[in-house]
Amino acid sequence: MLNEMPMPPLNTWYVACAPSEIDGQPLGRVICNQRLVLYRGPGGQAVALEDWCPHRGAPLSLGRVEEGKLICGYHGLEMGCDGRTVAMPGQRVRAFPPVRSYPVVERHGFVWLWPGDAARADEALIPELAWASDPAWAYGGGLYHIACDYRLMIDNLMDLTHETYVHATSIGQPEIDETPCTTRVEGDHVITERFMNGIHAPPFWRMALRSHQLPDDQPVDRWQVCHYTPPSHVLIEVGVALAGHGGYHAPADKKVSSWVVDFITPETDTSIWYFWGMARNFRPEDKALTAQIREGQGRIFGEDLEVLEQQQRNHLQWPGRTLLKLNIDAGGVHARRIIDRLVAAERGAVTPPAAAPAS
Repeated sequence: MLNEMPMPPLNTWYVACAPSEIDGQPLGRVICNQRLVLYRGPGGQAVALEDWCPHRGAPLSLGRVEEGKLICGYHGLEMGCDGRTVAMPGQRVRAFPPVRSYPVVERHGFVWLWPGDAARADEALIPELAWASDPAWAYGGGLYHIACDYRLMIDNLMDLTHETYVHATSIGQPEIDETPCTTRVEGDHVITERFMNGIHAPPFWRMALRSHQLPDDQPVDRWQVCHYTPPSHVLIEVGVALAGHGGYHAPADKKVSSWVVDFITPETDTSIWYFWGMARNFRPEDKALTAQIREGQGRIFGEDLEVLEQQQRNHLQWPGRTLLKLNIDAGGVHARRIIDRLVAAERGAVTPPAAAPAS
């Protein structure tokens, strides 16, 4: 049944926080059911430890950071970046057993954490985000805490048919329903595509066209290309081009396009940290436009939040019910299959063969 809740993959990278969240103070966060504290060490590097003081078990995240040392807010115990106790006022604590430390990398404007076997952490597995360091692109985003199984959010993002109904006043339009999507799998990469030609742009894209000095009252070709990669990353190519100029392949002066960025980090079995944003390559210097898009996108994702939390409540109310599969669900079904395989491999198990999803 698709609504079972297995442990998420652990030997992988998740976004733990935005860099600004640990500037000046420790941050307590639960990731994959593990309580962590994140902070900046002596050189300003991001550090993650178990959120447990080895003295009396108080959360280290309730303390403070001084000169790169994490100081417990209960009795002043000082922790080093390796999880070992450094000092404590008036006490000899060098023999204290260390708490667990986690591999952490700050890259692409995010702090990434590996919650599994530290010996297997490989920085090369952090996804490449070409736009993150390219001045021709601008990025704006935010963070939502959502009370739902992380796979429900993956389902939501890999099937954008819901936009017609959930986001009717911003990015939704009937043509999304009327135009079939196609799904393919390339290794652990799932791609779901939908191309809509000769349609009228919805409100969000009319605004984007105007911002790029393009007419907003002419027919456009619109595209949505959703990319899932493990463990729970969904990047979506979206855009519109004036009709008749090549659609997705139209020249830059005839279209507005962006990457919708979705990093989904499981908190518990039924809650997530959802790092969302949009990267665009038109008018990147316009900070007011970045703020406007961020505000609009935040409202759109806020609409998803309500649906997903209510959906999760139903799953908890009726845990034995099977989810039905339609053609539009192929992307999410393939993503879940990859997740199941990765989790089974971590546990040394073998997954039974699954029925082929609709495509």
